Amino acid sequence: MRNPINLLSSLQKHSSDRSYTFERLYRNLYNRELFALAYQNIYASQGNMTKGTDGKTIDAMSLNRIDGIIASLKDESYQPQPSRRTYIPKKNGKMRPLGIPSFDDKLVQECVRLLLEAVYDGGFAKTSHGFRPNHSCHTALSQVQVCFTGVKWFVEGDIKGFFDNIDHEVMVGILAERIKDERFLRLIRKFLRAGYLEDWHYHNTYSGTPQGGIVSPILANIYLDKLDRYMEELKKRFDKGAARSVYPETYELEKKRGVLAKKLRNAHSEEDKDEIIAKIREIDRKKLTMPYSDPFDASFKRLQYVRYADDFLVGVIGSKEDAIAIKEQVKAFVADTLRLELSDEKTLITHSGKKARFLGYDISVRRSIATKRDKAGRLCRHLSGTVNLEMPQELMRKKLLECGAMTIEKTVYGKDNWKAKARYYLKDNDDLEILDQYNSEIRGFRNYYCIANNASHASSFGYIMQYSMFKTFATKYRTSMSKMISRLRIGKDFGVCFTDKSGRTKTRLFYNEGFARRPMLKTADVDILPNTVRYSSTTSLMDRLSARQCELCGRTDVDIEMHHVRKLKDLKGKSYWERFMIARNRKTLALCADCHKNLHSGKLN
Repeated sequence: MRNPINLLSSLQKHSSDRSYTFERLYRNLYNRELFALAYQNIYASQGNMTKGTDGKTIDAMSLNRIDGIIASLKDESYQPQPSRRTYIPKKNGKMRPLGIPSFDDKLVQECVRLLLEAVYDGGFAKTSHGFRPNHSCHTALSQVQVCFTGVKWFVEGDIKGFFDNIDHEVMVGILAERIKDERFLRLIRKFLRAGYLEDWHYHNTYSGTPQGGIVSPILANIYLDKLDRYMEELKKRFDKGAARSVYPETYELEKKRGVLAKKLRNAHSEEDKDEIIAKIREIDRKKLTMPYSDPFDASFKRLQYVRYADDFLVGVIGSKEDAIAIKEQVKAFVADTLRLELSDEKTLITHSGKKARFLGYDISVRRSIATKRDKAGRLCRHLSGTVNLEMPQELMRKKLLECGAMTIEKTVYGKDNWKAKARYYLKDNDDLEILDQYNSEIRGFRNYYCIANNASHASSFGYIMQYSMFKTFATKYRTSMSKMISRLRIGKDFGVCFTDKSGRTKTRLFYNEGFARRPMLKTADVDILPNTVRYSSTTSLMDRLSARQCELCGRTDVDIEMHHVRKLKDLKGKSYWERFMIARNRKTLALCADCHKNLHSGKLN
């Protein structure tokens, strides 16, 4: 069997050549090693222990189970199970539908995802950042800050119900442009049309990608790559002029400066030189008070574009009429070619002097005339036309309210007063769990907004969370907050002392890493290699399955079933097999069929 890393690498060689077609892609799904890589990639997810409509989970994974899937793929009898639909609460109080596929379908989808990523990722546009290796929200925002300099108008794009409204025929048609393998395309159709079960009633899916499916993000990117390419062509047609014309007043000053510079070179007396230098400096100071180029130059136009999933942002150097025309052209393309609809409520045209919302950041373009000396010692307007990324204050407020760490009280002057409060639902948790909860939330918020120009404002978030933690501990131990602060203080920091499994006393500190802005990523270059690792150690899942040795009873030359647990901390250590897993710090245990059966029946101590 061909090594899956070598297989994917060979496919990637042709990824950037958009004219190249792949004719025998389906046969790669017969490769057990590819399934091993897929299994290794997804096994750690806790959701794998949730039953699909077939009643199975990741538990009891075996080589026989993989071989059975491969056999059904070979004769094309494989049929994805409908996903089980459940609902989870949204932040606005409404319920969001969630699809739970069967684990066997997840495994096949991961194999398909690896193949599709190898085929397409190298050919995606540089403006695409969602669901891609080495790409993130930060790379998209980095591109905005680097490329959107000087734009006058933003077009905030949002596709209405994108993932639920993807047209199946259009999707397969796009895939068929590069994949000339009918069996592979039929498999994609099966996933698209698998349907879902809700209250044990089957519902067909006539549009959209598999809900909760591993393959959905890459299919979405393939679908919207058409939009990315259209925007490239639109940019070529829209862009106009090499540079803005020089502002008339600035042009006159430049001429005067040139004349004075010539006189300075020919001057002989020091008095004449000092007089000319003073005039030149006066001209330089005056130039800093007016624009260098004509901001209303109709002969110069530029269009910039960046996309993350179904959200995109367009920057326009031109008139408002130009921005409106671009919005209408994009709307028509999305409707006619992709059979989708732009949300009129969320697709907005915003002046760059105001704030456009993209990926949770407020984006604007500065018009500041503030000066700063460059490396050569010359004064320059270092902020004029640059992009400003801000952390929205209301989002920080919303986050604190959602996690229950804050209340808002009105002052006598009618202003909002943010006040930390105890999170009573955490008081029954272990001290270390409470601390870790706060630390993870602070780090998550901090890491996402660390590239904002006002990143230091997140210190308010950390302050509220810190005092909320003090109040939570005070509630737990029924004491005052001041006493709790003294109890948690460790030098200049605060933390919790605990004893590890080896009996050693350790300390874990409350977040103390600061909130200073981190440097913006300068590039968003794509590494087209998949985000995978060659698992060749003797402890890999597939090697343990292939070893045919039970890790508990020691029997050899037996079929192995892999036992999985959702979380290691759920194990109490009462049984030998639990202590065995805890000692090895593994969520998996390779067992023979008898041991696995006895474990689930409670006969294995």
